[in-house]
Amino acid sequence: MASYKFKILLEYDGTGYRGWQTQKNARSVQETLIKAAQSFLDVPVRIQGAGRTDAGVHALEQAAHLESPKKVHPDILRTGMNDHLPSSVNILRVENAPARFHARHHALSRSYLYLISRRRTAFGKRYVWWVKDRLDCDKMKQTLDVFQGFHDFASFADKRMDKEASTKVNIEGLWLKEFDNIIAVRILGSHFLWKMVRRIVGVTVELGRGNLTRPDVEKMMTSFSELPAHFTAPPSGLFLEKVLYEGDKLPPVTPPICLL
Repeated sequence: MASYKFKILLEYDGTGYRGWQTQKNARSVQETLIKAAQSFLDVPVRIQGAGRTDAGVHALEQAAHLESPKKVHPDILRTGMNDHLPSSVNILRVENAPARFHARHHALSRSYLYLISRRRTAFGKRYVWWVKDRLDCDKMKQTLDVFQGFHDFASFADKRMDKEASTKVNIEGLWLKEFDNIIAVRILGSHFLWKMVRRIVGVTVELGRGNLTRPDVEKMMTSFSELPAHFTAPPSGLFLEKVLYEGDKLPPVTPPICLL
């Protein structure tokens, strides 16, 4: 039987989902997409994502591939699936993909964006972490380079998932930019461990508060520490920003919300 493959780029509000991956007795983004595709195409489909976001984590541009026995124009597939999706999930673009394309295996890098709010917000609270304390952003910027490069991030991983996975990760870049009442932290890496980004952000915020020093953070990188687990940032401020494939480039850091 012929099989047709599509590359899908989508955005979603992770609030109310138990993460990307299909789970028993839990609402997931992956299962929501599969149901929408099957309702529209009226055939069984398979969908695999490039990254598995945690419960409550959002995506500005997640990538996935869809396999279907039915041929359909990419624009019609996008429109048809969106008609069957809840408002919290939106397909941005659909492209025909080669038979060997795999959204996860062919991805070169992934970028995450974390938003910290300097003020209490009624409308943006689902998409930020409000930190009441004054933060020293200069110290935070200067310390982010501790995480750059190929390191063992055992102190920053929650090993309850992927127990056998290596904790060594290549972090290609880290940026902190200020936008009025928003502090945006971007982290680009080969891949990420469960809760790793949220723990990097949490530790960096503690340093910005004055509760940690750069040597404290350096020690967490050279010997195992339980401290990052205590400082895990909430999922609300985290976005899978972009999945990069050959030829892709990152756009300028731009928060998806604005707080004046």
